[in-house]
Amino acid sequence: MNANQQKILDAVDAAFDAQLATTRDFVAIPSTRGAEGPCQDMIGDLLRARGYEVDDWHIDVGDLKDLRGFGPIEHDFSRARTVVGTYRPPNNAGKSLILQGHCDVVPVGPLDMWETPPFSPVIKDGKMYGRGACDMKSGTIGALYALDAIKAAGLRPTGRIHFQSVIEEESTGVGALSTLQRGYRADACFIPEPTFGKMIRSQVGVIWFRLKVRGFPVHVYEAGSGANAIMAAYHLIHSLQKLEAAWNERAKKDHHFGAVEHPINFNPGIIKGGDWASSVPAWCDVDCRIAILPGWSVADAQNEIMACVSSAARDHRFLSNNPPQVEWSGFLSEGYELKDSAAPEAAFGKAFAAVYGGGPVPEQAFTALTDTRFYGLNYNIPSLCFGASGEAMHGFNEYVDLESLRKSTKATALFIAEWCGVEKV
Repeated sequence: MNANQQKILDAVDAAFDAQLATTRDFVAIPSTRGAEGPCQDMIGDLLRARGYEVDDWHIDVGDLKDLRGFGPIEHDFSRARTVVGTYRPPNNAGKSLILQGHCDVVPVGPLDMWETPPFSPVIKDGKMYGRGACDMKSGTIGALYALDAIKAAGLRPTGRIHFQSVIEEESTGVGALSTLQRGYRADACFIPEPTFGKMIRSQVGVIWFRLKVRGFPVHVYEAGSGANAIMAAYHLIHSLQKLEAAWNERAKKDHHFGAVEHPINFNPGIIKGGDWASSVPAWCDVDCRIAILPGWSVADAQNEIMACVSSAARDHRFLSNNPPQVEWSGFLSEGYELKDSAAPEAAFGKAFAAVYGGGPVPEQAFTALTDTRFYGLNYNIPSLCFGASGEAMHGFNEYVDLESLRKSTKATALFIAEWCGVEKV
């Protein structure tokens, strides 16, 4: 380890308490879908205080709808914003880099099922608890403090850096897409999602869709003469589970996911239906998620979903003459495989060895998705994803392990220094 590396690592340690305090403030903001504005305000303030050039804009869906990877927006998007802070080196001699994190979080569910309030972050037993603490607010703040550590070490990067805070990662990805539409590019991208200290080598794509099922309402005393939309929806769900099984069988031939147990996961995630307990329900809507592998066509997968639903409807007494509708309700995302990335991976390998003690960087085939796909697929920007450990993402009592966060922050800082280059201030 050289002297500059040691100075950077020491600077991370020296500021780690401040990093945790900032992370706690960030996690305390309830930035669920449509309410991300205060988080973006905070990021903008943090960037301005550090002297970065800040671009803060409202996202226009009309600018994005024809771009590769766009997913339909169904909620109020009038307040949706992206924030980018740019560092421009006095001596532009190194490679450029995008550092990106998302500030949107998923809903918390019933509050009485949390041990501590989800937006009142608590540190105990070496962990920070709270919604978004792991996924991925700690990683975003960690990347910011990684940049701080380079400065505190008396150094400055010699490559341009775009620090991007985006929304919609959990439902469409259009926040990341908006940065590309805006024109931001770099030689590489790094996203510090929680990856348990592994590099994401390959990740699934995701499709969201809604089944809209209609029935025939009657009083329950004559239920046999009606058609129960909720039960009909279950009939469709069972057929989609068979499609899931078929896709997992197909996945066994994939060079990354063939060794992964059940990489394709189908999830009926939201169900709504009926109007009265003593009336046979006339309607049922089911919001679903299913994964696809890298190289699979989104359009082809959509056609298979439609064919599966149509076939199941034909086998149903009521649906055969009253077919359900399928709506695309969010993600329409391709999978992504990290390719043509030898240079940034070599730079990260050096950083990893200095922090974690040598050896190759562990790799993972990821059965969820990240925003790396937009940079890699749309503009051939090699996009690395590596971060801390934690548990209960999208569940109760979500937490990030603080020692793993310290290490991932150090690795991020050393990677920035190696990739972008540094010079003494």
